[in-house]
Amino acid sequence: MGDGGAGAAGEEPVRVDDPSYLVGVPDEFQRLWTPHRMVYIQQADPGHEGCPFCVAPTLSDEDALIVARGEHAFALLNLFPYNSGHLLVCPYRHIALYDEATPEEVAEIGSMTQTAMRVIREVSHNDGFNIGMNQGAIAGAGIASHLHQHIVPRWAQDANFFPIIAKTKALPQLLGEVRAALAEAWPKG
Repeated sequence: MGDGGAGAAGEEPVRVDDPSYLVGVPDEFQRLWTPHRMVYIQQADPGHEGCPFCVAPTLSDEDALIVARGEHAFALLNLFPYNSGHLLVCPYRHIALYDEATPEEVAEIGSMTQTAMRVIREVSHNDGFNIGMNQGAIAGAGIASHLHQHIVPRWAQDANFFPIIAKTKALPQLLGEVRAALAEAWPKG
């Protein structure tokens, strides 16, 4: 077995060929293991067949984290939220860019975004929102092939140094609980 290079004079060389040697070596990072994200890492653009926004409407609302369904679009929780209540509004049709949406899709995405804001404010008592779309992978879209609008609730005290120092995001509510609360408060009809 080779070594990964010599250490300082009189020290044992650092072994990089044996991963078990490095287990437990402390550094500044805490690890939050998220194997469910491998689908996004291994397949950056899943295409229509593997698109989670195309699959979601075929599942139950609870399984897909869908809060509301419209005629041209639907609202669901982000599986990787920035804050509790982080919703996405997606057209059913598999399109990548906002300028590819029909006038009906644009109107319903806008209407559902407004309703989402009202519902989130009623349920969560948040202080503000970040709303936006990342268009294309280069602009930060995780699923670049299917248009989606983010609605992220914000509170005056939601920003802290935990993500910066601990490389961890704290979310005070489980996704299923948030989905149930928002779906219950969403206007019927």
